[in-house]
Amino acid sequence: MRPRLTLCAAGLVLLAAFALPMVFHARPGAAQPGTPSAPPRVVAASPAPQRHPRIEAAIRHLEAARQELEAAPSEFHGHRVKAIAHVNQAIEECNRALAAGR
Repeated sequence: MRPRLTLCAAGLVLLAAFALPMVFHARPGAAQPGTPSAPPRVVAASPAPQRHPRIEAAIRHLEAARQELEAAPSEFHGHRVKAIAHVNQAIEECNRALAAGR
């Protein structure tokens, strides 16, 4: 009786030693051994344009700055006019960045 009990216990230990790694290393949704794996899914690029809220906010701020500069008195020896030109260039660059990101 004792050798038979020892043999059964050894069999259970071996079974657990082989079965537990398969149970604990299997990931949910992963292909199980012996089953054909599905081909990887290909994700297509989104045709919808992406939003860039920071660049859009920068454009709004630049437009507000341009309005403030245009409303300022014209006694700055040409620097106000140059600043308006630079703001216009910055707005153009932001618009180009938006166009390139879409």
